[in-house]
Amino acid sequence: MASYHGPKARVQRRFGEVLIPRVKYQKILEKRGYPPGDHGKEKQYRSGRRSDYGMQLNEKQKLQFIYNIRESQMRRYFLRARRQPGNTGGNLLVLLERRLDNIVYRAGFAATIWAARQIVKHGHIEVDGRRVDLPSFLVTPGHVISVRENMRKNPHVLEAIESSAHNLEYLSVDKNALSATFTRVPERQEIPVPVQEQMIVEFYTRLT
Repeated sequence: MASYHGPKARVQRRFGEVLIPRVKYQKILEKRGYPPGDHGKEKQYRSGRRSDYGMQLNEKQKLQFIYNIRESQMRRYFLRARRQPGNTGGNLLVLLERRLDNIVYRAGFAATIWAARQIVKHGHIEVDGRRVDLPSFLVTPGHVISVRENMRKNPHVLEAIESSAHNLEYLSVDKNALSATFTRVPERQEIPVPVQEQMIVEFYTRLT
């Protein structure tokens, strides 16, 4: 799956679960609990076990959708994660979680990962007081991420931070100052991503 910019509810209906924690998507899946398309209701009742490859592909595509990254990026992150000591799947999730656009989203400065990427690319975010416009920039412990002065009264940013429900141990957020400190590298169980990362490791391992 490439970086996705179409209807978000449609993709989540295909996966059969809410991947973006917003009330409207929960309601859509409750109301239409079957895959999208003309034959969605028929597919809902089809039996049969999906192949191992199909399940692995599904988990990989879910992760790409959650972090809004392209296949080429995902593969590079996997190769980097495999070179690091420890569990490859956990390393992969930590690398993705450390992306600047994701931290902006987790901090509540944007309502979605797509909005967060736009804010970063337009140069509205600073890291330790320096403007950074690269969404893939990897944040490290101690970095302070803040919204630039010219964006602090933007209604979309204010609405996002006001309604933000994120409460992550590894991210200390100051809503009044519109800043957040990445305090430490998270543990796997702290990363709010509903995927089976071992399947993703198996998917790429069979291709290398």
